Amino acid sequence: MYMRITNTILFLAFTVTFIRAQVPYYYPPLDFNAEWETTNPADLGWCAEPIDSLYAFLDENNTKGFIILKSGKIVLEQYFDSFTKDSIWYWASAAKSLTSVLIGFAQEEGLLSIEYATSDYLGVGWTNMDSALENQIKIVHQLSMSTGIDDNVDDLDCLEPACLDFLIAPGERWAYHNAPYRLLLDVIDAAAGRTINGYTDEKLRTTIGMRGFWLNYIRYSRARDLARFGHFVLSDGIWAGDTLLFDTAYLHQMARPSQASNPAYGYLWWLNGQDSYMYPGVNISFNGPLFPTAPADMYSAQGRNDQKIYVVPSLDMVVVRIGNNAFDIPFLSNSSFDTQLWNHINQLNCTTTSLKNARFEKFELDVFPNPAQDWLHLKKNMHTSCGRIQIVSLQGTVVDSMIWPVDQDDYRINIQSLLPGVYFLQIENGPAMKFLKR
Repeated sequence: MYMRITNTILFLAFTVTFIRAQVPYYYPPLDFNAEWETTNPADLGWCAEPIDSLYAFLDENNTKGFIILKSGKIVLEQYFDSFTKDSIWYWASAAKSLTSVLIGFAQEEGLLSIEYATSDYLGVGWTNMDSALENQIKIVHQLSMSTGIDDNVDDLDCLEPACLDFLIAPGERWAYHNAPYRLLLDVIDAAAGRTINGYTDEKLRTTIGMRGFWLNYIRYSRARDLARFGHFVLSDGIWAGDTLLFDTAYLHQMARPSQASNPAYGYLWWLNGQDSYMYPGVNISFNGPLFPTAPADMYSAQGRNDQKIYVVPSLDMVVVRIGNNAFDIPFLSNSSFDTQLWNHINQLNCTTTSLKNARFEKFELDVFPNPAQDWLHLKKNMHTSCGRIQIVSLQGTVVDSMIWPVDQDDYRINIQSLLPGVYFLQIENGPAMKFLKR
């Protein structure tokens, strides 16, 4: 993977992402009623007119609640009609992404392995197949929507064995089938020895303050709970300085293509920026990124009737939208609403000209690979003095520092000693960026 930071990126709507790289993430208090710190939109160069236009678009399209977090702080929060921050709403299939994280917790605890057969947890006979075929289906196939169970059924939510027949070998075909996903909640129940509500509260209510409840396989909560969850994922399993989910390898794999058929799908997360994608219920591959107006590194939790949690590492941003279906046509998850919404978000900044700086205008930097494992390679394309380089953790701690010699256009940084996770590369005389250490 390759990333280029140019003057174009420096003048994008969210330039502050780069120049605030050493500021640690903010985490709201666990008490839901305590104050959640905010960032003034004007401090990010966002102006009133495009914000008003965004809110009008959301209101016209059946939105109940909308939140944008930047580095954990609320920048925009708006509710419509009689809805408030205390109103409860359903996540729909956006809860699939929550389930993926809960599976990560359970695997880290040794309660399950995603490479084990589902029948190890649900018992033999959870499908209508013979045991040899049934035992081929693993938890990872449920996470990646590639169980091979026949989805040409009247009720995609039916969990009865009679509804779960063999179609193709696991891993060979991607199909958006709700029943195998829902059974993951039963897998967690069986592996953890407690209800899905109890396990979710243990892992995320007592630690990040995320309230809510499961009812008949559907998650309900307030909009801010979706925002907390998105911020936790953006923070790579860390909350307020405490690492809650240490298995960053799982978190990173969760947000990468999980099978060959649909590269825009990870472990129950939708991935932008891939070469092709498939829609739920349509077994046809389309060329190009899933959401062309959104950042390429964005991954998202998508639910029926346009329930959304967008996680954007390059912008340190989480966006939440809940409500009724935007275009009065029910969608399983994705719709053209995403593209239109991101058109509005991209217009929020209206002061890019005031941010111009001669040093940044001339500076171009290639940084690769990203994610990186042992070495990070840097190459500058202009004869600009680079100066000191710092590697900064998500908590704002400088973990390494070095000098980039003025006469060298290429530079390599040994990162073998860094623990896996998310870091910022802060360059004294140029931009900063986020990178992943595997």
